Amino acid sequence: MIKQQLEIEIFSDQFNSFPGTRYMGSKNKIIKEIWEILKCYNFQTFYDAFAGSNTVGYFMKCQGKEVITNDFMSMSYHMSKAIIENNNIKINDKELEFLIEHENNADFITQKFKGLYFSDFDNQFLDRVRSNIESLDNEYKKSIALSALIRSCVKKRPRGIFTFVGQRYNDGRQDMKSSLKEHFINNIEIFNSAVFESDSNCNSYNSSTQSLDINVDLVYLDPPYYSPNSDNDYVRRYHFVEGLVRNWNGLEIQENTITKKFKSYKSPFSNRLETYSEFDKLFDKFKSSIIAVSYSSNSLPTKNEIIEMLGKYKSKVTVFEIDHVYSFGTQAHKIGNVNNRVKEYIFIGE
Repeated sequence: MIKQQLEIEIFSDQFNSFPGTRYMGSKNKIIKEIWEILKCYNFQTFYDAFAGSNTVGYFMKCQGKEVITNDFMSMSYHMSKAIIENNNIKINDKELEFLIEHENNADFITQKFKGLYFSDFDNQFLDRVRSNIESLDNEYKKSIALSALIRSCVKKRPRGIFTFVGQRYNDGRQDMKSSLKEHFINNIEIFNSAVFESDSNCNSYNSSTQSLDINVDLVYLDPPYYSPNSDNDYVRRYHFVEGLVRNWNGLEIQENTITKKFKSYKSPFSNRLETYSEFDKLFDKFKSSIIAVSYSSNSLPTKNEIIEMLGKYKSKVTVFEIDHVYSFGTQAHKIGNVNNRVKEYIFIGE
């Protein structure tokens, strides 16, 4: 028993190495509250069906759970592959030097996104590193490098998003002053530190939730929150880094847009009718597992509607509430905005 407690403490300490960001919908601020709820249920296998920032999946790996993650965004998939599925592969100093220094003729970013998000110097760096990543001989090393590159771009962007061009909202902090090269070197170290070996097998997927047949003890659903008053379009916010991961292969860049975004992925949570329908389909699909749902009090379906829908497939539904503050950015009109204060509901269907 003492040995098991010590192991759990070690795993919990490991979570301090998680490379968090301001990713939309991240549960980093409330992960311990979520764990206090979920740990009361009997499960060893855990499926994070909308992995997003990978906060929850990584935390569960730190608790020794067998974790499966899935997300339709390639950037989320590669981060999960780098630090959740991956147990022991890291990028060494020689490989880092190759990624940074090896010259090539890549110039897509330098040409296509000139003057939009980063300086010519930083764009040239992105072109060089992104091309060199393809030469790495291991899929986990590629995922670490891609994840480090993503986090570098997000850290250097004001508000961490790509819905505008230029340096609006630049608050002058050090992240804005550091070059992408400096960010990248630091983030390789951060992601290497986040890699650890677990006795449980973990897997990562990059697909639609409905297309995968996953059988686990507990399914965690944290889908995009639908609200008629705001959009939940992840592609609009992160199109540049999502395109960077995919090298813009198979993506349709909308040349008429100032931001040079690409056509968004189709999401079943983009309108009210499809959102309600998708919830019902998901509850039906995973009715053999314990179902945990994270959802916000300012979104639809409402608390009572989710209880009713989940109750069609589960004999017992319990709701927990966590006080939460969403503040996307540090601009003055957001600080203290009571509209950002919401309840995070955790629904458990047994």
